[in-house]
Amino acid sequence: MKKVSWSSGTWTHEPVAAVEREDGLHVTAKEGSDAWRITSYGFVHDTEHALLAPFPADTATEVAFRLDLTAQFDQAGVFVRVDDATWTKAGVEQSDGLASLGAVVTRGSSDWSLAPVPSWNGRLVTVRASRSADALTVRARVDDEPWQLVRVAPLAPDAAAFAGPFCCAPTRAGLTVHFTSWQMGDPDTSLHP
Repeated sequence: MKKVSWSSGTWTHEPVAAVEREDGLHVTAKEGSDAWRITSYGFVHDTEHALLAPFPADTATEVAFRLDLTAQFDQAGVFVRVDDATWTKAGVEQSDGLASLGAVVTRGSSDWSLAPVPSWNGRLVTVRASRSADALTVRARVDDEPWQLVRVAPLAPDAAAFAGPFCCAPTRAGLTVHFTSWQMGDPDTSLHP
């Protein structure tokens, strides 16, 4: 994996602040920021803070951040975007009092999957999205523990996609996410170890 410069990305929606320091990028989300389309809730939210760069076929993008989420639906991780109605966000979200690892895959309408990871609080989380053939494969880990498979979703091989770190704060002001790295490289070689 090779380091991606924070300055090489373009924001989908500007955050309150994005401050680059020696230890990474500190991003403060706007209250009410989120990404969701229709399913169950009936609304479309398209206000996420995603710092995106081109994500060609047969590559992977990887984002690491310190897990410090406290309010309902605080979230951070990797965002992969094709267009307004075709995107995936994957990472950790604070849901009903617990940090939960999951993904939202959107193809017209959003879906949502979560699994609680309360032991990850305060630790370094890394989320990797690999693009290979017709699939987007998302894995995550905490510190240097083994990778966990989060999601396999369709992504057309010829789609022009963009990817990078993201955060949202749907219910409050003041969420600042400390992203420690952003890298790109070769995709994972297989779905299973």
